[in-house]
Amino acid sequence: MENDGTAHANGSRRHFIRQTIAGTVALSVGGVLPGFSASSYGRILGSNEKVRVGMMGVNSRGLALASNFALQPNSEVISVSDVDQRAADKCLKTVEGLQQMKPKNEPDFRNALENKDLDALIIAAPDHWHAPAALLASKAGKHVYLEKPCSHNPHEGELLVAAVKKYKNVIQMGNQRRSWPNVAQAIREVQSGVIGRPYFVKGWYTNNRASIGVGKETAVPDWLNYELWQGPAPRRAFKDNLIHYNWHWFWHWGTGEALNNGTHMLDLMRWGLGVDFPTKVTSTGGRYRYKDDWETPDTQVISLEFPNNTSMTWEGRSCNGRTVEGNSVGVIFYGESGSLLIESGNSYKVFDLDNKLVKDVKNDLQIDPRNRMNPSQALDAIHIQNFFDSIKKGTPLASDIDGGHKSTLLCQLGNIALRSGGMLNIDPSNGHIKNNKEAEKLWKRTYQPGWEPTV
Repeated sequence: MENDGTAHANGSRRHFIRQTIAGTVALSVGGVLPGFSASSYGRILGSNEKVRVGMMGVNSRGLALASNFALQPNSEVISVSDVDQRAADKCLKTVEGLQQMKPKNEPDFRNALENKDLDALIIAAPDHWHAPAALLASKAGKHVYLEKPCSHNPHEGELLVAAVKKYKNVIQMGNQRRSWPNVAQAIREVQSGVIGRPYFVKGWYTNNRASIGVGKETAVPDWLNYELWQGPAPRRAFKDNLIHYNWHWFWHWGTGEALNNGTHMLDLMRWGLGVDFPTKVTSTGGRYRYKDDWETPDTQVISLEFPNNTSMTWEGRSCNGRTVEGNSVGVIFYGESGSLLIESGNSYKVFDLDNKLVKDVKNDLQIDPRNRMNPSQALDAIHIQNFFDSIKKGTPLASDIDGGHKSTLLCQLGNIALRSGGMLNIDPSNGHIKNNKEAEKLWKRTYQPGWEPTV
């Protein structure tokens, strides 16, 4: 979101977010999550105690998050950290306009962690930095709001789960749909039997991404600290088609569309079926559309089977935006007596076995799931307030790191299956790969010497 530069507009925007939070919760009978109520949100919104946060990674999604945190009446952004000084300058100006206080420019987030006044680190850096940064923040005694996916590889996810147990801090993953009221209500309906026993669920993501071309090795731009950008990843030469965003499609730094966008849908699918770890994972796909530097699949299908006689499939199409069920992104649960469709926004539909629409819960706000910066600001504010509530009062998180790791792992196992032969047998007690040495090599990565993450 861009700063419009006027106090009136900023005040109106802050009032809109505030009213949306209170109003949305008030309309959610029984609360969005255990322990939530309209009155509890009212107490938070009226509190003078602000959670002081630092931003790490503010080019695109991070700028949107910084704006959202700055708009919260019980939050203050006190530092901005980015390896791209242009992005940092833009974010500093935007946040100052929203909260009437300029954060400190801390190019290296590790210096920001030394500030005793900092309560939480908000991480929206590239995927290879997610878990290492969250671990450093945990060691520094800070809470963490961690954009999805929570980790680059399964080993890092397990480190995060261990860190919360050791440091007793709050780590919330940014799979915000967990806090969207109508989506949460849809999951409750699935679990309460509105379609009978659910036994299969399908999710998808579609887009029309362009080719990234073939990059050339060039000098590192003067506005970029490429050494810090690489951080825990083994060093590679700078190319002109890597930064920003295209790192998603390189295994060295990114995790492909499955974790970039599939994490959201696989999380809802796992939540609705009430499952943790699978027994079997298969995946097919590849880079089909263009011949360029893009390494991860632009087209992928991941299928997972679970011990409770259920299964799920996720389809990702990065380069063909044809919708499914009329939605560019979504989830549909199939049960013994009907189906339930969670659409791209905060809405859902229930159908009987004859395909008759029996319930239609409308979207409250306009959502653009293909907007990679800020698809749903007002709804995401509910997730942020849940994070604050957990810090202040110990309220259960909408997405704690244990669940965040499990949902992220489903996507990671899909990628590992694709890269190691197509099929994995999994131990359903812990999610680990069984009897496949080639696949097990992808459970963790190699790190730049001296940058290895630890608990």
